[in-house]
Amino acid sequence: MTAHIEIDQQIVDLRHWLHAHPELGFQERETSRYIAHQLQTWGIPVVTTKLDTAVIADIQGELPGPRIALRADIDGLPIHEDSGLDFPSVNNGVMHGCGHDIHMSGLLAAARWLTSHRSHIQGSIRLVFQPSEETGEGARAVLDSGALEGVQAIIGTHNNPDYAPGQIAVGTEPIMAGCVKFAVTLHAQGTHAGYPHMGTGPIEALSSMILALQTIVSRNISPFHAVVLSVTQVHGGHVWNVVPAQAGCMGTIRFFSKADEDLVEKRFREQVEYTAKAYGIEADIDWQHVQIPLQGDAKLSRAVADEVPQYAQLEPIRPSMAGEDFAEYGTVMPLVFAFIGSNGAPDHHDWHSPRFVALDEAIQPTAEFYANAALRVAAELH
Repeated sequence: MTAHIEIDQQIVDLRHWLHAHPELGFQERETSRYIAHQLQTWGIPVVTTKLDTAVIADIQGELPGPRIALRADIDGLPIHEDSGLDFPSVNNGVMHGCGHDIHMSGLLAAARWLTSHRSHIQGSIRLVFQPSEETGEGARAVLDSGALEGVQAIIGTHNNPDYAPGQIAVGTEPIMAGCVKFAVTLHAQGTHAGYPHMGTGPIEALSSMILALQTIVSRNISPFHAVVLSVTQVHGGHVWNVVPAQAGCMGTIRFFSKADEDLVEKRFREQVEYTAKAYGIEADIDWQHVQIPLQGDAKLSRAVADEVPQYAQLEPIRPSMAGEDFAEYGTVMPLVFAFIGSNGAPDHHDWHSPRFVALDEAIQPTAEFYANAALRVAAELH
């Protein structure tokens, strides 16, 4: 059976309300209450968990089978909205600038359809409205809470404005990048700016380091591999006539291969440590693994992709260098993940822009993907 889901005004209104009331990660209390109330009005029981913000609910099928999870992230971003939509954020400085309102409304529409078609569900479906994806900590919080015990596979989506509504990209290739957050702190001998020879200069050392770091990818990584190294913050000093005793930078590495990440880390540490030594100063490096690359289970993703043409236009995966903490679930169970087209206009604004716009037309393919993928994955695992 293929799920064809009607998106009526109720679902559109749900999306508009969610868009207008964004909340930051682990603060999504009003969002969680709203989602839980809506599920309960449809007769879908909400599960009590250890999570402060999140909604976990179950739809029990009438046929024997596995437990499958469907996940939508629910947090917003610390962005002041400038989208031009007629249902903008009412929470000043917070915006659904990554389209999580599409994910929530799509999963709600799928849940409404699934609960009215229990006779076609093998096993049960656990709905996971996950907090704090943007911090990279929400998926791990859900796993640590025990909310996914007994779940045999999990399915997720992310809207993508590079694709038009009605287009879906899902398959076996890597889809979103692994992510490292780095910070470098240089410790030097501060001095009067008129007597620089009396100290050591962290500003000059930091400048040399940043330029050297930009050669790591171009001179060490194959041009056929996608790797990004971006320095995004530089800081040092706060007085115009003092050579500071400390300076530093922060940034991120994006990658699809663990071997590439290992090589970048090796060369990064060498560049920083040897440059610091050349300037007679000390360097501390903080290297944080935020997310692993996201890649769907080969068998399940292929099976789900085979059915997409029955309700949407299947598109090739165009990998994103953005990270997604959904990858964390893949460390404990098979996963399937798809990009759902949400705009497609040549001049669209991307994720995390104040002018980002996801269209209402993206709700239906999101809902249909959730429902159809759940039915197919359950059949594959039964």
